[in-house]
Amino acid sequence: MRLKGKNIILGITGSIAAYKAAMLLRLFIKEGAEVQVVITPAGKEFITPVTLSALSNKPVISEFFGANDGTWNSHVDLGLWADVMVIAPATASTMGKMANGIADNMLITTYLSAKCPVMVAPAMDLDMFAHPSTQRNISILKEYGNIIVEPGEGELASGLTGKGRMEEPEKILEAVIQQLGVKKNC
Repeated sequence: MRLKGKNIILGITGSIAAYKAAMLLRLFIKEGAEVQVVITPAGKEFITPVTLSALSNKPVISEFFGANDGTWNSHVDLGLWADVMVIAPATASTMGKMANGIADNMLITTYLSAKCPVMVAPAMDLDMFAHPSTQRNISILKEYGNIIVEPGEGELASGLTGKGRMEEPEKILEAVIQQLGVKKNC
């Protein structure tokens, strides 16, 4: 349980790779972390909050306000709570919003409030990943101090082959463990 006592925000965006986020969430939990999922509205089109809530044993946060009951989700409190924020999968759209401070959803406002390291695992088609605007946004995110977990190469959802597929959950887990400086149990 290498992540025991660690608090992780898992941000999920609207990508076919969202199914890998469920596996990543499960790995974090197995390693002892407390995980709060924050999902974009588009992310909910690819994986349901019910699945993620069942895996995390916590309600999934997507909106600023509760359903007509006066409750609200504090992105500031979340940003202070976390030891690390992992956005996996991260779409080109989300990375563009992060790079330019466009705070139009709960995930981006939480990112802008985070006081912890932020790790970003891009997921998109090869031409989108290679596009100059995406590469510029990745450079900006790196300049801000974000850690980019480079996407892998292989077959993509489009049927094309190239760089753009989200890194495998096991490798993201190891990157998080390394980032947090957690030692292996002996």
